Amino acid sequence: MPQRLKDPQQKSKGSALLQSLAMKSRTEHLTMNLPSRRGFVNITREVERVVRDSGVQDGMVLVNAMHITASVFINDDESGLHHDYEVWLEKLAPHEPVRGYRHNDTGEDNADAHMKRQVMGREVVVAVTEGKLDFGPWEQIFYGEFDGRRKKRVLIKVIGE
Repeated sequence: MPQRLKDPQQKSKGSALLQSLAMKSRTEHLTMNLPSRRGFVNITREVERVVRDSGVQDGMVLVNAMHITASVFINDDESGLHHDYEVWLEKLAPHEPVRGYRHNDTGEDNADAHMKRQVMGREVVVAVTEGKLDFGPWEQIFYGEFDGRRKKRVLIKVIGE
């Protein structure tokens, strides 16, 4: 049962406390347009900026590739690793021969990009602690493109207190 406040000062203190604990959120979209068919872009700085602009001190950030042939993932920003991803993904789902995929019977040539996205993932969620991304050593956020040369969006959604 709710308790009745007798002291008007107590009411304003309670309201201030509730306001300070109110959930905050911020949503932004990045537009990606890689000139090549495939590539990896470090988007950590952009995500950090959105978190900072949100004012959230304790919460979570969702970073989501909003296209079925693109990915968002966390790993090390090291060129040798990026090369290894490219080689590994091409072995798992080679682009050629395009006639080897039923999806491409529709006139598309990007069935491999759908599969590469499935392996690399759609999104990441990162804790926000004291207003900053709460990463382990070497962790960075990347956008992975597997069928580029057109605009695609990445959602960044921060929620917390």
